[in-house]
Amino acid sequence: METINTTGRRKTAIARVYLKEGEGKITINDREFTEYFPMATLQYIVNQPFEITETAGKYDVKVNLDGGGFKGQAEALRLAISRALIIVNPEYRPPLKVKGLLRRDPRMVERKKPGQKKARKRFQFSKR
Repeated sequence: METINTTGRRKTAIARVYLKEGEGKITINDREFTEYFPMATLQYIVNQPFEITETAGKYDVKVNLDGGGFKGQAEALRLAISRALIIVNPEYRPPLKVKGLLRRDPRMVERKKPGQKKARKRFQFSKR
């Protein structure tokens, strides 16, 4: 099996994933997976596609993560891994789709408007 390359996005985070057969090692920006995501909840988010498809420990994952915060990066990585697993085996698509791991979350930060403090918050109104 050759290396499979996919991307995932969430908010402003971009994850570029290179998946190949191996012993389940995940490397993010040349760092260990548990070192990059020390919180257990983020580790769970990243491992979700492997647990759903029962392929934990079968593939090595090399990741380039850029932009966003920790949560956005973890969810972008989850999407990229899910897409890569579908390329490996199309039979993984239904269980991943049921759990909603193949949908890119379209929510983005609303832009700040001129004449306002933030996107929706306005300056204090004074009648007199």
